[in-house]
Amino acid sequence: MYAEHDVKRGLRDINGNGVVAGLTEVSRIKAKDKDEQGNVIPCEGQLYYRGINVRDIVKGFVADNRPGFEETVYLLLFSKLPTKDELDRFCEQLSVYRSLPPSFVRDMILKAPGKDMMNILSRSVLALYAYDENPDDISTPNVLRQCLQLIAEFPLLAVYGYQSFQHYHNGQSLFIHHPKKELNTAENLLYILREDGQYTPLEAKLLDLALVLHAEHGGGNNSTFTTHVVTSSGTDTYSAISAALGSLKGPRHGGANIKVMQMFDDMKASIDTKDMDAVKDYLVRLLDKQAFDNAGLIYGMGHAVYSLSDPRADILRYYAEQLSIEKGLHDEFELYRSVEKMAPEIIAEKRKMYKGVSANVDFYSGMVYKMLGLPYELFTPIFAVARIAGWSAHRMEEIQNTGKIIRPAYINVKEETEYVPLKDR
Repeated sequence: MYAEHDVKRGLRDINGNGVVAGLTEVSRIKAKDKDEQGNVIPCEGQLYYRGINVRDIVKGFVADNRPGFEETVYLLLFSKLPTKDELDRFCEQLSVYRSLPPSFVRDMILKAPGKDMMNILSRSVLALYAYDENPDDISTPNVLRQCLQLIAEFPLLAVYGYQSFQHYHNGQSLFIHHPKKELNTAENLLYILREDGQYTPLEAKLLDLALVLHAEHGGGNNSTFTTHVVTSSGTDTYSAISAALGSLKGPRHGGANIKVMQMFDDMKASIDTKDMDAVKDYLVRLLDKQAFDNAGLIYGMGHAVYSLSDPRADILRYYAEQLSIEKGLHDEFELYRSVEKMAPEIIAEKRKMYKGVSANVDFYSGMVYKMLGLPYELFTPIFAVARIAGWSAHRMEEIQNTGKIIRPAYINVKEETEYVPLKDR
């Protein structure tokens, strides 16, 4: 029936391309080019934030040996790179907002501990509505203020929710660290998460980089589209962001790096990972639904848009190797690298796919998070800690540029039938 009525199922055409549903200035993905004859051909993946290549953004702050997430947030929100003074004032403002209302942790997180970190995060965001003196004002200045507060508060909501879970459900000691004003987003996340509050400069650098690479990814991903749809109704910021969190919670969207880690854990428990023939056989069995979760997938490989390469994976790979050396885990990095090289050939052969398959950002982000000692339960919430920047930019764009509710059409294919009285059924 979908073919009969020419319905773009999943908002994708028959070639898998996304159906255009809007215009944006926030970010752009490039995965295809045209040759001299005008034929569309795959190219190395590129990601642009407000027109600036994310590779250049990363090179810029890495060359200066400084964090990049706050600069990236500024760029996404204000559509320009900040000056030194603007960045300093912006970081100061985030630091001021990096706290929760009095008794919020006790009343909203500790008194109602949950087992799912994304549910806790979403519930906490909705609860913040009650602490806002002007929650329903959707003017640009007020929405910007709300978004900046949420960007600053997300690391606290995520980590405190996890610590509540660990204490009440896993019997671990409870500790709550207050953030430090002088630390950036990545540093504060590691500081409040760890009991001793300690971290190395490279650990903070890698987490900061991961936040930059997850901050935004085009207007068409599920959670960002959710942000646009819900925002278009005229609702408040807390409801819109909570809806986006509900989308990100889904394993088809935000939980892929956890699956990558679990897949590698199963691989290491099942075979000798130094034997490349055994590794190749394991990958084949994955595709044949005879290994791990029998889903027929090699997790972390392939992307809905990118084919030759995912720029985020390219960037993260280099720094993941550095961290693996610091942590004495270079052998594990080499295993990942081997799988990354073998998997595309195996997938192409088994699936008869010629589009091109490459590692996506989830392939290495999970490894980075594991080397940082981050628990699996926080993998997706940390994705949200980054992506709240992109959601905020898209929410403000939707408020400013449209004014119409997004209302897609569905074709009803059920034939009319007569009502039958209860006594005759």
